[in-house]
Amino acid sequence: MRIDYSPFYRSTVGFDHLLNLLDTSADQGYPPYNIERSDENNYRVTVAVAGFAEKDLSVDVKDRVLTVSGKREDGAKANFLHQGIAGRAFERSFQLAEHVEVKAARLENGLLHVDLERIVPEEKRPRRITINAPELKTIEGSKAA
Repeated sequence: MRIDYSPFYRSTVGFDHLLNLLDTSADQGYPPYNIERSDENNYRVTVAVAGFAEKDLSVDVKDRVLTVSGKREDGAKANFLHQGIAGRAFERSFQLAEHVEVKAARLENGLLHVDLERIVPEEKRPRRITINAPELKTIEGSKAA
């Protein structure tokens, strides 16, 4: 069920941000997605995009935000008796952690898989410092002060 907030936009001032949040929160479940972790540094975001072709989908990364969007370019409108497969446009965003990069995206059996990898630069990786006692040297003969 979709609620029309347009009467509130016309009769309120300064609440447009709140109304936009309400309006976008209604679509939080579409399209469904999974986030998987395969190991310490590899992840996969899988978005269910049944009915969308590769040309209808877009995967973008900007300022550590992964955005998956889709908009079907239907030529002729079909005359559905029942339409249970949603084909409406969508945009789903995911905040990426520091040093996480998109490695690949592929469409397979109605699922869009976006593979991510965390690549931490060597200078930012934790490292173990070995503790060695300095060797004690004795001063011999003529070198003694």
